[in-house]
Amino acid sequence: MTKRLLVPVDGSDPADAALSFALDEYPDADITILSVIDPTDVGYGSIEAAPSTFDRLQRTAEERVENVLEEARETAAEHGVDVTAETVIGMPSRAIVEWAENNDVDGIVIGSHGREGVTRVLLGSVAESVVRRSPVPVTVVR
Repeated sequence: MTKRLLVPVDGSDPADAALSFALDEYPDADITILSVIDPTDVGYGSIEAAPSTFDRLQRTAEERVENVLEEARETAAEHGVDVTAETVIGMPSRAIVEWAENNDVDGIVIGSHGREGVTRVLLGSVAESVVRRSPVPVTVVR
């Protein structure tokens, strides 16, 4: 049976490492890359923003996500793997867990944060929340 994996991507080094890990360790898996547009990012969800400002911020967020997904697709293609790409809007950890709950995945491969020193041992807040709330096994890659 083919494994179905969810790999959240955001363009960060840890997310790139998680994708590479999934591609190397599970070359026969059906991999879905998921990018989350966080409405709390500066200005995106602002009620005060003028419609033209909101439209510009939305386009910028969508362009950024498409660039992240395109880079992830290119990485997968270099490994000879086709991936499915999805985008959702929401709080990252909640959106990742909800996507896993509502779709038939066997596991999540997620990047940790990129901090150094003592905090490197600890997980980032998104990864930690996904680990705690996920309905499926989670592999954290750093």
